[in-house]
Amino acid sequence: MHVPDGMINLPVSAAAGVVAAGAVAVSLRGARRELGDGPLAEGHGAERTAPLAGLVAAFVFAVQMLNFPVAAGTSGHLLGGALAAILVGPFTGVLCIAVVLLMQGILFADGGLTALGVNITVMGVVTVLVSYGIFRALLRVLPRGRHSVTGSAFVAALVSVPAAAAAFTLLYAIGGTTDIPIGKVLTAMVGVHVLIGIGEAAITALTVGAVIAVRPDLVHGARGLAAPLKLRVDGELIDAPAVPAAPAPAASRSPRGLLAAGLGTALLLAGVVSFYASANPDGLEKVAADKGIDEKVEEHAAADSPLADYGIADISNSRLSGGLAGVIGVGATVVVGSGIFYVVHRRRTESASSASSAERA
Repeated sequence: MHVPDGMINLPVSAAAGVVAAGAVAVSLRGARRELGDGPLAEGHGAERTAPLAGLVAAFVFAVQMLNFPVAAGTSGHLLGGALAAILVGPFTGVLCIAVVLLMQGILFADGGLTALGVNITVMGVVTVLVSYGIFRALLRVLPRGRHSVTGSAFVAALVSVPAAAAAFTLLYAIGGTTDIPIGKVLTAMVGVHVLIGIGEAAITALTVGAVIAVRPDLVHGARGLAAPLKLRVDGELIDAPAVPAAPAPAASRSPRGLLAAGLGTALLLAGVVSFYASANPDGLEKVAADKGIDEKVEEHAAADSPLADYGIADISNSRLSGGLAGVIGVGATVVVGSGIFYVVHRRRTESASSASSAERA
């Protein structure tokens, strides 16, 4: 659903850019708390939390390269807002998607640069807000447990995709550069993205379930879900006294194995599996071509990038070209994402230290 330059006029694109910048600014502050909370961060700091968040961004980048067929002549791909929000938190999730979109726009000419604010708003902010709100609401009414987390993740991801399609349609209704009946655009966009949402939901639930099976403490959305132990006293159930848990061995707490496995999976998906992805246009591209809303689309400013269109210039072998481009993309996203999250976490630590020093003084 990467919106190209020229599909939405400049004033609306600029307004969306302001919204996206505001959301990123708020998320930077919120991510300080998310990256500093939880078992992974306790006593360890940014050297563990930042790579995990960077890996989530890289994984989303890799899976977005895997277009899957959803209808005749149409494909879809992961948006990733729900997955990122559930794994690392909504604020950090917005930043993950923003990093992915930035890398795609600058390096791969995917998604317009003047439309970057539109894409962050639609694919990042809307998907995270909708999915995480639904996810938390479902967890409040479902029994506590891992199945509730994965089931809630499925529903949240499913709804987030047509919600993003509706958000795009709203922006198009305000600032579309072609005169197409908005009802037709809305029907086509939401219709095809409901189908894409099923694929998004399956990927999200499977990924969240896989991480929960190995390290449930690393899933932000699964924290605090363990039901308290009950004791029956005089025929009534009461909460058992809390018993301090013995600290787990350092090796078992280390996320290195999960990070290595996640990075290896992302590299495999982007470097090898992506070659077998559907070549059909995605939902937005198909609707744009069918309805004529792409008549004034402009050439991408980074069209001359050596990595444009997810291939490496001057390498004629398409399999090798696409695979290397995917590996480079994953590597760049990990490095940039981890760097950003490291700085965010360090600023939180420094602020906490300064506050503590001021209190002692």
